[in-house]
Order: sequence, then C-alpha cells, then structure tokens
Amino acid sequence: MISVALKIIISYLLGSISGSMVIGKFKGVDIRTMGSGNAGGTNAFRTQGIKFAIAVFIIDIGKGFVSTFYVPHLVLPFMSAEMILPVDLLIVFCGMAAVIGHVYPLYYHFKGGKGAGAAIGMIFAIAPLIMLIAIAVWLIILLLTGYVGLGTMIAAVSIPIFSFIFDVNNQYFLFSTTILAAFIIYAHRSNIQRIIKGTENRFEKARIFHRSKNSD
Repeated sequence: MISVALKIIISYLLGSISGSMVIGKFKGVDIRTMGSGNAGGTNAFRTQGIKFAIAVFIIDIGKGFVSTFYVPHLVLPFMSAEMILPVDLLIVFCGMAAVIGHVYPLYYHFKGGKGAGAAIGMIFAIAPLIMLIAIAVWLIILLLTGYVGLGTMIAAVSIPIFSFIFDVNNQYFLFSTTILAAFIIYAHRSNIQRIIKGTENRFEKARIFHRSKNSD
C-alpha cells in the first residue's frame, strides 16, 4: 500500500511542475501577474506568444502522460512489487493526481493552471483515440465561439461520453473521466462567470462566424 501511495504522490509532484513557471524562469516573467493571472497555456499564449505557449504545453501534457503511462509501473526500491490495487485503477489515480497537481501545485502556493494540459496527457496515455476526438470537439467549439475555456469544458464532458461509446480498455476510465470533467468545469468556474457576463476573452481570429459591428 505504501508503494501505491508513493506513486500517487510522485504523480502529484510531477503534476505540480508548472510549464509556464519553468519557462517563465528562463524568460524572467511570471504570467500569473499578467493577463488572466492563470498559469496555464492559454494565458501563456495570450501574454507571451506561440513559442512560449508551445513549450508550456509540452511540459504540461508531458507530465500528465508520464504520470499516467510510466509512474504506475515504476519498481520502487525497497518496496514490494505486489499490486494492492488493480493496475487500471492505479493508472487513473496517478493521472488524476497529476491533474490535481497542475491546478493546485505544491511548488507555487497551490496556484496553477486549470488542468487541461495534464488532462490531455492523462487521456492520451490511456485512450489516445478518445483524446483525438475530444481535441476535434474542442476545435469545433473554438471555431464556432472563439471561447477556449468553453471548448475545454465541452471537450472534457465529451470524453466520458465517447469512452462509453467506444469500449476503452480500462474499466475505471468512464468513472474517472466523469470526475475529471466535473473537476475541469469547476476549475473553469471563473470562465463560466465571464461568459455569462459577456466579458470572456475570445480568440476572434479563430472564429468562423463573426458578428458584424453594424448588426445592432
């Protein structure tokens, strides 16, 4: 049981590595003091540009993938190799721990991103086809509305739906992604409030349909 707990803790600690903070160290910036104040990839893109954001996404997606794909199978020194939990359950626990670390990072006073990057890595590690479908859903919402956060939330909700449709080879995947979707929506609660108020930022260049300024 100690081995299981250590793997979950390792995943959380990996998740707590913030891509924006790591890259920001090299550039001498803290994006939590800029834009929306969020340490995620979207704010990194808005405030620092595409190259900075790509580096952030690589780190954030990578930590979710490593925590889910590799950490559950680690052979820890001085620890029994006997599995107390089913391996499929440990996989989703480690993936979720990385997502929680992304949102509430230990190293940065529990002020992190909104979980999307680590969640992408987690889902890719378990069900890459489902993640590709979710990315397509996200892109469609982005093109139609220009809202990144809305696209992320709807894509998160689509994952358990498509995992039900396509029989994913992990019996705990449907339940874990349902919890994950709820967590992603909770992490985006400020985006929801801004969308309702009409103050949420849009990526206008990404939108297919633009409302005419003279349409009023």
